[in-house]
Amino acid sequence: MARNGFETGHVRDAMSHLLRAYIAVLFGTLRAVAQDGTPIFRTTSELVLLDVQVIHKKTNTSTAALERKDLQVFEDGKPQEIAFFSRDELPLSIVMLFDMTATSQAVLKRLAAGARSALTRFKPADEVAVMVYAAHGRVLDGFTTDRERTVAAIERASRENEPGGAFFNEAVWEGAELLRSSSTPSGRRVVIWLTDNLPNVATRRTDSSGGESRTVHTEIEAFRSLHESGAVVTPLLLRSAVALAWAGPFLALEAPLRHSHPPGDAHKYAELTGGQAIGLGGKRVEERLGELIDDLRSRYTIGYRPTDEKPAETFCKVQVSLGPESSLRPGEWKVLARAGYYRK
Repeated sequence: MARNGFETGHVRDAMSHLLRAYIAVLFGTLRAVAQDGTPIFRTTSELVLLDVQVIHKKTNTSTAALERKDLQVFEDGKPQEIAFFSRDELPLSIVMLFDMTATSQAVLKRLAAGARSALTRFKPADEVAVMVYAAHGRVLDGFTTDRERTVAAIERASRENEPGGAFFNEAVWEGAELLRSSSTPSGRRVVIWLTDNLPNVATRRTDSSGGESRTVHTEIEAFRSLHESGAVVTPLLLRSAVALAWAGPFLALEAPLRHSHPPGDAHKYAELTGGQAIGLGGKRVEERLGELIDDLRSRYTIGYRPTDEKPAETFCKVQVSLGPESSLRPGEWKVLARAGYYRK
């Protein structure tokens, strides 16, 4: 595992450009149908859209079907009315982000052999892109609904060899930027991230390991880009006793640098974007990936119109919790949602 050295912000409501696409039923706007049968919604009203999942605290499994009354939303401590509520209606735009360290390479080879079965869990309209990273990200295949193309890209990833360390913040920033080029701007955006969660520390703002000087983005910049793209990060964590034993002494030596130059952490990225970091749990990687896709299908999209006018670039804290009329007990269930957004 090559490990050299290099480098939370909050959220802007970049999903507001989703908003114009999907809230028509709530505001009496026009609904049409495209030639392929996909519903198209148009509206001039803007809402804050949030991707939400409710999981059991002990089992980490999703709850059964929810109703609008099961959830409540607060912005800067003020209650908001949920105006839009759906489940698995919006198409997915997925960036599959693969760590190129030795720990991940062995798992990628197994995933390449079984990826086709996992990808069948997507709907026909869902699009997938494949990116690998070490010091920087590299797109192996852009967004496509052709599953054979994605399988071929994963197979290529399993044979790749990227030099340099693993710079999480840069990789996540580039994954978020790639999501901006999605062909379905009204869809739900997700980064599925295969990683051992052992990042390098970035001590400089530029990197020349690939032969050219390139900017290395910080953790704060990565979070900003993630939330501007409206993405949820769902890491698939790899555990290697050998890698952890090898990395232990280096982690101790790098502790001061990790404090001054946060290198990124899969759990933190998941928490602040409303995602969930999960391990293989003794299962085959393609089986776990299929379950992760099913979890994405089980998530809800809720929307509200902010009650207060605020200047552009104001950060608004958002909290989603179980509603007082919900039959679920707050002590047993946890709501996953992003921490806030920036006003446009």
